[in-house]
Amino acid sequence: METGSTFCPKWHSALWLLLLMMLSFFHAAKAEITCRSCQPGNKWRARELLLNFDTSGSSAGLKREVLGRGDGAAGRARAAGGGSRRLRCAAGSADCAPDEAEYTGPRLGRNTRSLRANGDIGESEFAKTKVSYVKMSGQRRSSDGAGLPSAVSLKRRTRRNSGKDEARSPRAARRQDPGEGTGSAAARRVTRSELRRSGEERRAAGPRQEELKLNSSTFALTGDSSHNQAMVHWSGQNSSVILMLTKLFDFNLNSVTESSLWRSTDYGATYQKLNDKVGAKTILSYLYVSPNNKRKIMLLTDPDVESSLLISSDEGATYQKYRLNFYILSLLFHPEQEDWILAYSHDQKLYSSVEFGRRWQLVHERVAPNRFYWSKMGLDKEPGLIHLETSISEGQALYVTCKLQNCTDANKGKPFPGYIDPNSLVVQDEYVFVQVSTAGRPIYYVSAKRDVFTPMKLPKYTLPKDLHVISTDENRVVAAVQEWNQNETYNLYVSDTSGVYYTLALENVVSSMGHEGNVMVNLYEVAGIKGMFLANRKTDNQVKTHITYNRGRDWRLLQAPSKDLRGNNIHCVLPYCSLHLHLQVSANPYTSGNIASRESAPGIIVASGSFGSELTPSNVSVYITSDAGNTWRQIFDEEYAVLYLDQGGALVAIRHTPLPIRHLWLSFDEGRQWNKYSFTNTPLFVDGVLGEPGEETLIMTIFGHVSHRSEWQLVKIDFRSIFNRRCTEADYQTWHLHNQGPQGEPCLMGVKRIYRKLKPTSRCVMGKMYSVSMTSGLCECTEADFECDYGYERRSNGNCSPAFWFHPSSMSRSCTTGMTFLNSTGYRKVVSNNCTAGVSVEYTARRRQCPVLAPKGLHLVTSEGTVTATLGINVTFLVFLEEGDGARTSINLDFGDGHALTYSNVSSIEDGIKHIYRAVGIYRVIATGENSLGSEAAMLYLHVTCQLEYIHLSAPFVAVRNKEVNLTAVLWPSQVGTVTYIWWIGNNTEQPVITLEGSVACMFSREGINTVTVQVSAGNTILQDRKTIAVHEYFRSHLLAFSSNLDDHNPDVAEWRLDVSRVIKNSLIQATAVREDKLLVAVLPGVPTAAEFFLLPDKQLTEGKPEKTAAHLDQLSEVLLSALNQNLVQFTLRPGVQVTVYAAHLSAAPLVDTSENHSSSAMLMLLSVVVVGLAVFVVYKFKRKIPGLNVYAQMQNEKEQEMMSPANPTEATPGSQRDLVHSLEILDTELNSRPIEVKWSRVGQNQS
Repeated sequence: METGSTFCPKWHSALWLLLLMMLSFFHAAKAEITCRSCQPGNKWRARELLLNFDTSGSSAGLKREVLGRGDGAAGRARAAGGGSRRLRCAAGSADCAPDEAEYTGPRLGRNTRSLRANGDIGESEFAKTKVSYVKMSGQRRSSDGAGLPSAVSLKRRTRRNSGKDEARSPRAARRQDPGEGTGSAAARRVTRSELRRSGEERRAAGPRQEELKLNSSTFALTGDSSHNQAMVHWSGQNSSVILMLTKLFDFNLNSVTESSLWRSTDYGATYQKLNDKVGAKTILSYLYVSPNNKRKIMLLTDPDVESSLLISSDEGATYQKYRLNFYILSLLFHPEQEDWILAYSHDQKLYSSVEFGRRWQLVHERVAPNRFYWSKMGLDKEPGLIHLETSISEGQALYVTCKLQNCTDANKGKPFPGYIDPNSLVVQDEYVFVQVSTAGRPIYYVSAKRDVFTPMKLPKYTLPKDLHVISTDENRVVAAVQEWNQNETYNLYVSDTSGVYYTLALENVVSSMGHEGNVMVNLYEVAGIKGMFLANRKTDNQVKTHITYNRGRDWRLLQAPSKDLRGNNIHCVLPYCSLHLHLQVSANPYTSGNIASRESAPGIIVASGSFGSELTPSNVSVYITSDAGNTWRQIFDEEYAVLYLDQGGALVAIRHTPLPIRHLWLSFDEGRQWNKYSFTNTPLFVDGVLGEPGEETLIMTIFGHVSHRSEWQLVKIDFRSIFNRRCTEADYQTWHLHNQGPQGEPCLMGVKRIYRKLKPTSRCVMGKMYSVSMTSGLCECTEADFECDYGYERRSNGNCSPAFWFHPSSMSRSCTTGMTFLNSTGYRKVVSNNCTAGVSVEYTARRRQCPVLAPKGLHLVTSEGTVTATLGINVTFLVFLEEGDGARTSINLDFGDGHALTYSNVSSIEDGIKHIYRAVGIYRVIATGENSLGSEAAMLYLHVTCQLEYIHLSAPFVAVRNKEVNLTAVLWPSQVGTVTYIWWIGNNTEQPVITLEGSVACMFSREGINTVTVQVSAGNTILQDRKTIAVHEYFRSHLLAFSSNLDDHNPDVAEWRLDVSRVIKNSLIQATAVREDKLLVAVLPGVPTAAEFFLLPDKQLTEGKPEKTAAHLDQLSEVLLSALNQNLVQFTLRPGVQVTVYAAHLSAAPLVDTSENHSSSAMLMLLSVVVVGLAVFVVYKFKRKIPGLNVYAQMQNEKEQEMMSPANPTEATPGSQRDLVHSLEILDTELNSRPIEVKWSRVGQNQS
């Protein structure tokens, strides 16, 4: 009511004082209103500051929740308005909500930031629509209403609030912000926005006249003042039961420390505390409700204390406790069977229960999160079938189907042949989608009615970066595609009934990103009017709202209201000025976003927005249309939450304000007039609103508190008392639906629709028996009833013409000779359009005889889309024919390994052709299609590989300066496929040498220790080995032998040889007193154990002269050989094992000299080398190893190719590491036995 003042002449001084106070008061109020309308930036910044108040979470209370998603499926809107401040994870937006039954519903909290209620506060529109935010590559899913949230979740506005808004699954919420659960369609999450204070509410605190009051009662939850979270469930369905779970979440401990369970049986007038019935010490975390039977309640305890379930079958009156041996992360209820539940655990395991959680059975392990679905009646073979995605590796997954109670390997189905990309499985209505990436580009496959998978056909050069399935209702798919040249916008594409062929519906639709990475597309489907959508499109960097009445065939701008709220004229002329709406709905079914409509009130849409050249976040007002978007009226110039009552017969509005309120507004004439009502005597901080589930919605509960530290206050409002009577037929009128066109075309989607609506002057209750009645008449088809067919584009003149890349003849590729096909005219009727006759014959595809064509466009690929295969593992080849008679075209497939298969027609190989390769190699696979008119061939080079397990670098232990040496990398298995060798030689560590051969020749120009490193890359495996080479100009070497007991303890590994070499060297030094830096020892690989020592000259004594060097080395050799011949060199390998070292050969090697001067002594040395070479040859011939003098020589690299030839598929590979060592010995023996060219020197033998 308005406040007033009375004039009294004798109170002049008091009057002046009063006028001064009033001027001051009104000046303040006006300033605040002006700030709101002219300086809105402050409001948005304040909102953002609150949202991000403490993202670090360092304080115990600085965290909070936002409105959550109502179900696992979808909402009618796909987006938040572009540029709106609500894009920051707005209250109730799907981008803040978890999937499936991950939470019971919206959470009530005192730190709320948005008081929003859905237009049908008692009914979930989400359960009625099959729209989802599904990302093919990834994260969001739908469940057709199954597993809807069971409760409203609310949070108190206390100092324990936070600016971080995230909706999570129960386990995730426990870690960061708890309180989420799952359940029925009767659940929701409610929070309160901190909006501006209004002068109206301030004035309400002063003296007031008689005011209108609502029938209400208040109940305080005594003892729960410290609880900062609540979850509420109202059963509905003629039930008066309300359950409320309040909790104290400690953000320091990151867990729930207290909980209370309340139950009301009188529509919320009074509540009873049930802690004794569930256990006084039991701490409850989540509330779940069966979507098919609201009487069945499930409570989940805090797993940090105990992991158990409490189950009730009488609407929460009594409970039974059952223990759990796993942690529930999310739930998915069956859409029809009330006791069937799927539970996803924290360790990626999927469990099932057919007894409403009383017993659980493991279904499958390594299941991708949110990628499991119940079967759909009429499409799947049995009701207990589960569709799920299992993880195989980091980049691979499988789509399998499983029986509910018998998920064994024998009973698993694999509908898609081959691997799919992780997190890409989407099962929605009659369609199944998967994604397979090939060469970095995604390929999307679709299966309609559980048929075979077919690649989705987008326009050829769409080249999608991202694809989301928006809708699958009405037997067609709506997909949002982000193309290669888009960053923040998406193009909308619509399919035919098969879901295969797509055409463009609308370009550059605005999108936003949710906190969990899900994309929100600004597309809203209007409830109650089939084929009507609203979308926000970006054009020339301006976001404008468009409307369509025929499923995207035509789009128009919205006409702004002709007058504002005060009756002033609005000059807004299309197309320069229009009305723009924020299209974000609450993802929670019982809280509103920026726009609302409902099935029971066709044509009525309430939305917030602004008019002008583009959509802006400032000057936001609330608008309403009663004629399906043709005309709009402004009803508030500030933000309000507008809710539907009595099936849309009345509207209730609650102002957004951060201050306590006690009033709401009611309208009985579709928003033309509003009456103010008080719902409580004491102003209340409103935390959330819960409406009675169902269509009637005449009882509402408002949750709040009178102060920051008070108990929860629950105000029950009964609206039935404000209605005079029940509605009769005289209270209704007819309304003819028409579009926004210049002439108001009444034929929409091929029919004329006439609805029955309540008269604006009637103030009566429609009640539960009311149903939207509609009469319709068919219309003749016009060009507007047809959209462009696949491969055709709409030109500026409105005609559909073939795109430059499209060949109309290719549409007959699946034809069979003697059969017929539909020859497109370039048009196809819009799906669900019911027009008849008219231009139907002209635009409808004509049936033609299938032409006889030679095969053309033959494609050969592997099922994984790769050109690699693993040795011994089945590889599946897929053959596709673009044009030609597939039934009469034979296919011959040559695998390239001497095997080939021939099939009589293409249709006989739809599941692929499997083959196993027995040898590594590169195979040329050829597919040939042939019929009586010609042939076509396709070729594929397939790399067959096996796993590389071990490599060994064979290199000399000592090398001669400036002399070539061979470095060889030996592989096991020896044949692994295409191999790349990367070498780092000596000091050249920055520029490696890359070869396809396993051997390289090199030389070292400086004396000293040089390091050689080789890496071998085979497929995804890279292995490495490293050796050190001592480079000297002069040295002398001798072979060593050992007592036989050493062989018994030789494991023949490199580390053992290094350790024994060090022990031998120390023993030689101890026995001969030779300087450590003049002696090198290397144990050679293989058994019997052999070694070699190298003597280096002292350059200070020899002065670098060959004669002195030879004499010095002779002297050192005699000392060492004498000690060896006298058995003075011994060492202890282990207690009781004494090993004696012998000289394997008594003659010394010739002096190594690289000078060009030849002498008689040098010739003698050369002769001795030849003798030794002959001796080695004899040893090789007789397969014996005689200890003696090893000769080192430079030789040419004759290593064979690493790639096995396909022509020799039976060649064997080493079977063990012992085989590898044996092959190394053979390699060393072959090197020693080959003809060599000696120039004064012995070149070192390869080391281990």
